[in-house]
Amino acid sequence: MGAGESRPPPRQPSPPPPKLEFDQPWRKMPWGKKDQIEQKLRSFRLKGSSARFVRILVVGEVGAGKSSFIDSVNNAFQGRITSGALVDRTGGTSFTKKYKTHYIKAEDGSHLPFVFNDVMGLEDKKSGADAEDIFRAIDGFLQEGFNFDHTSSMSEKDLGYRSNPSVEDQATCLVNIIAADKISLMNDGVIDKLKKIREKATVQGIPQVIIMTRPELACPLVHRDIRKIYTSKKIKEKMEMCSNQVGIPMSHIFPVKNYHEEIDTDDDLDLLILKALDQIVNMAADLLMDQSFNSSEITE
Repeated sequence: MGAGESRPPPRQPSPPPPKLEFDQPWRKMPWGKKDQIEQKLRSFRLKGSSARFVRILVVGEVGAGKSSFIDSVNNAFQGRITSGALVDRTGGTSFTKKYKTHYIKAEDGSHLPFVFNDVMGLEDKKSGADAEDIFRAIDGFLQEGFNFDHTSSMSEKDLGYRSNPSVEDQATCLVNIIAADKISLMNDGVIDKLKKIREKATVQGIPQVIIMTRPELACPLVHRDIRKIYTSKKIKEKMEMCSNQVGIPMSHIFPVKNYHEEIDTDDDLDLLILKALDQIVNMAADLLMDQSFNSSEITE
């Protein structure tokens, strides 16, 4: 280096990349024990209620994976890829137009004691399912095949309206489907509808959960290894965003990867799905038992 020339400043080392996961899982999962959770659900029986089924009402934004979640639950029980709840991959408006009940077949051909009701997807204030229709679904007023794609408000004369719903017709758990990679992009109108639906369910004491779909698209760790789902900082951050948006506590939020490109089932995917369902079914069963207990007290 010649006289009078200054030395360049020493090169500073680059900061280490941010750590994407915690050292320990922040929620425990019984990996490798899918069969035990499945058998527990197959053995589940409703007690102390006149209802034959736990009725799980599934709501969510268009494209969030409502129908795919229902199919994924069925896949886990059948051990193969099924398509009971038809799914549209083209995007746009809701593919689900009618109110439909989805049953899960047991090994002997009967139905397991929990059912899912799929509804039209939520869009902005002028499109998609109306919050009032979801209220009626919660209360059990909608009959099988009710068409959500209507242009006028519903009355008792409309096809698909049940005037005197039984306990079995009413929703006993509200499942909100939210896509992990689209939380920050959710339409304000959709968020408003979700909050109104949540308020309705809260007033009636109906338990509520969030199924957070598409975690593999929100976190590269989970994309590579689904077992990283509860060590991922990104997934925990997305769950906290869900909780803040809708008002449901973290303990009632379950990240789940739906089946969509697979041609065979996977034990780890099934475990996440079945573990979430186990929580849903038990919360719903507790509600039915409380309702039956309160009704017996009133009649005594």
